[in-house]
Amino acid sequence: MLRDQESKTPGSSENYHSGKLNDKLNLITGTYPLSAIGSLIIAVLLISFDLRLAAGCFVIAGALLLVITIRKTKGLINEIKESSTELTESEDKSNDIIDDFSHRIREPLNTIVIIGDMLMESNLLRKQKELAETLVASANNMVTTVNELTMQSAGSLRSEARKGIRYNILSAIQNTIELYNLKENANLDFILNKKDHNDFECFGDPIILKQIFLDIFNSIRDQGTDRVTKVTISLKNGKELEYERYVGVRIQTDKNIPMIDNNGRAGYLASKLISANKGTFSQESGTNYSVLNISLPFRYPPANPERRPAISVTEETKEKKKNRKNLNEISLLLVEDNLINQKIILLSLKPLVKKIDTASNGREAIEKLGTSDYDIILMDIQMPVMNGLDAAENIREMEAGTGQHIPIVAITANAMLGDRERCISAGIDDYISKPFQPGALIEKIKNLV
Repeated sequence: MLRDQESKTPGSSENYHSGKLNDKLNLITGTYPLSAIGSLIIAVLLISFDLRLAAGCFVIAGALLLVITIRKTKGLINEIKESSTELTESEDKSNDIIDDFSHRIREPLNTIVIIGDMLMESNLLRKQKELAETLVASANNMVTTVNELTMQSAGSLRSEARKGIRYNILSAIQNTIELYNLKENANLDFILNKKDHNDFECFGDPIILKQIFLDIFNSIRDQGTDRVTKVTISLKNGKELEYERYVGVRIQTDKNIPMIDNNGRAGYLASKLISANKGTFSQESGTNYSVLNISLPFRYPPANPERRPAISVTEETKEKKKNRKNLNEISLLLVEDNLINQKIILLSLKPLVKKIDTASNGREAIEKLGTSDYDIILMDIQMPVMNGLDAAENIREMEAGTGQHIPIVAITANAMLGDRERCISAGIDDYISKPFQPGALIEKIKNLV
């Protein structure tokens, strides 16, 4: 009887609700993504033995587990939003729930993105590689969903640059549709008007294109009814320039649904990515239909030498390069308390970097600096014993008056407004938020050593 009375008190109710959210968070940031990571790691190992068919099965398994994670995460985000509304009198507690969720979901997503990038660089079959691309795009969209919860303004959303590759626009869209159809209750019936694939070869980042389409598909589904929505997609080539051409994409539904709404949440990410990539879009609608027209520029594939842009190297650039070290000449200190993240980053960097040492917290990093010389430090922020910000401040105090300066790059799952500024004010030279592409991290290292 006493237990029943206590459960009705506001504090007890909040603790109970918070406990339920925490249990679900543990499941979403633990079981599902770790299983996906395990599947992708096995795929990488199988590829090393040239067992590409078996590797593809594990890539598919990893993609399915990520789809489950995304669906569960969206449900949890809605619960957190409701919890935040209920906890208006306890704003600090609400912010703690959101911060913790954002940080913990980014950790496994970072591992998935890095392994996905490694798979794309490996000897996968074409279909398997397209699935790996879509896997990374789905993970990035999931982070953007978290950003919508945690960020206070659209301008704080960032995307890291990735290495351009040759790909087919039509194949990328088709593969995105195939992965989207793996969702439970997708409720979308796609018709892709296929043309000659050779008309849509290009060079660039297919993940951006997939992110745009995934966000639009989610927007259509979220606004639809129980009845399946028919989605018809058509492509056509537009104007041609010296180094690029425009491709028009027409998406039509059999319902009156605004696919992109700049004043709301519908197509929020798609709108940002289209604008950021110098594209345009327009919409029209009627009683039982909606049409979204998108125009995006795409670079010509390198196979056309006459259309390959020339690269000019200035004397200033040459002079800077003379004073820089190659990656195979540098010593690097990785400060990261998560052992899985440590191993994944090491897996990415070891083939390129001469020497890599690791530390599990800021204090251990400072101790290692007393016995070894390093050309650069990769620093996680949220760590036990001593966090990354305190460690960076200590390192800069140690360097004061010596003329020395070891570049520090913050690698962090914190992506809230002001986090980048806090890193810079602590003496950190650059910042990259999880999940990130290995190529983006390598570029930052190259720019600093």
